[in-house]
Amino acid sequence: MKPFKPPADSVGAQMEEVAARHLRDAGLTLLTRNYRSRRGEIDLIARDGDTLVFVEVRYRRSSRFGSAGASVDARKQQKLLATAQSYLQQYRLDCPCRFDVFAIDGAAEGDTQNIQWLKDAFGT
Repeated sequence: MKPFKPPADSVGAQMEEVAARHLRDAGLTLLTRNYRSRRGEIDLIARDGDTLVFVEVRYRRSSRFGSAGASVDARKQQKLLATAQSYLQQYRLDCPCRFDVFAIDGAAEGDTQNIQWLKDAFGT
């Protein structure tokens, strides 16, 4: 059985594109989208100077169940760390790294979105 892959026009893919644009506009170089290993998935991987940046994109249409940023709990952080270690091992990289979160709250369409770029979101 093939793993589920959301359509390219899904809301999640749209929000990842919003984050990717912000990264590029800020001068980062996008390296990889949706990196997967047996340990998990990382939405975006970019380079900021000599630092490798692992980016988790979170979207919440409403704050009914908490904000987008608050949804990156300790369990999710551990999965991101393990997946990043897989990436570093796979490509034999030894460089400074950080973990950023793009937290997007609000309607998927329109200008009512609140976008927060949380750099070094859980300081490793």
